[in-house]
Amino acid sequence: MEKREKIADWFQDLQSDIISQLEKEDGKGKFGSEKWERPGGGGGLTRLLVGGNVIEKGGVNFSAVFGETPKPIQQSFKTEAKDFFATGVSIVIHPENPWVPIIHMNVRYFELSNGQNWFGGGIDLTPAFVFEEDGRFFHQSLKNACESFDYQSYNTFKETADNYFFIPHRNETRGIGGIFYDRMEAVDDKQFDKLWLLTQSVGSAFAPIYTQLMSKRKNLIWGEKEKEWQLHRRSRYVEFNLVYDAGTKFGLETNGRTESILMSMPPLARWESNYFPKEETEEWKSQQFFRKGITWI
Repeated sequence: MEKREKIADWFQDLQSDIISQLEKEDGKGKFGSEKWERPGGGGGLTRLLVGGNVIEKGGVNFSAVFGETPKPIQQSFKTEAKDFFATGVSIVIHPENPWVPIIHMNVRYFELSNGQNWFGGGIDLTPAFVFEEDGRFFHQSLKNACESFDYQSYNTFKETADNYFFIPHRNETRGIGGIFYDRMEAVDDKQFDKLWLLTQSVGSAFAPIYTQLMSKRKNLIWGEKEKEWQLHRRSRYVEFNLVYDAGTKFGLETNGRTESILMSMPPLARWESNYFPKEETEEWKSQQFFRKGITWI
């Protein structure tokens, strides 16, 4: 079995394991299943949950696509390689309760017919209301996951995430960051094994992190005021994903399944012109954390 097939098989197993843990913590919702095929080669499995106890809308998607390298990808990667292969798992969870944060994860592998290959991935958290203790737990968990690679990688990946999950036209971050790494090339077998171990470590960290946050915050009481702030913060999520997110662009450029690519969109969001929270409110306090460079641990 080729390396890429083993990687794709592991990603499929990861998808199943994460779904099992999310369903257990939600207590009600069940993920549907829709298999799809890409016209140019390959396909994937879209798993979507709507209307759970905790999860209002959540997607845990797997894909493994291949075929002729699209021109935009050749230009982006500065390559003339004819064929490509890409596989990975992508997750976005939008909770019903405003006190529970949105979370996103993507772990992926990409290779070209000229022998080049890359790994990428990351997890980031987008709470409407920021609990500092949750931020510290989240970032410490990600630091632990990175240590399989090396002891300095968390700091580098966190800075990359701060810069990547940034909305220039708002001058604010999408949430409280996380880690992000992209196009990390495996130049030899040793580097390949290290990058694959890192990617497995990040992927395996997702469910334990998020189910703990779900459990901790899902029973907090909320009302219309909290919901309005959540919908406002969701609007920032939409703006980033549609304007800046590289994964969205890659999926559309490689003729991926549109519904799977756009599963990251929340079920509801709200835009209000020139809205700013009143000083010293919980909303205002949370807003102060939506910036780069915060030291969480």
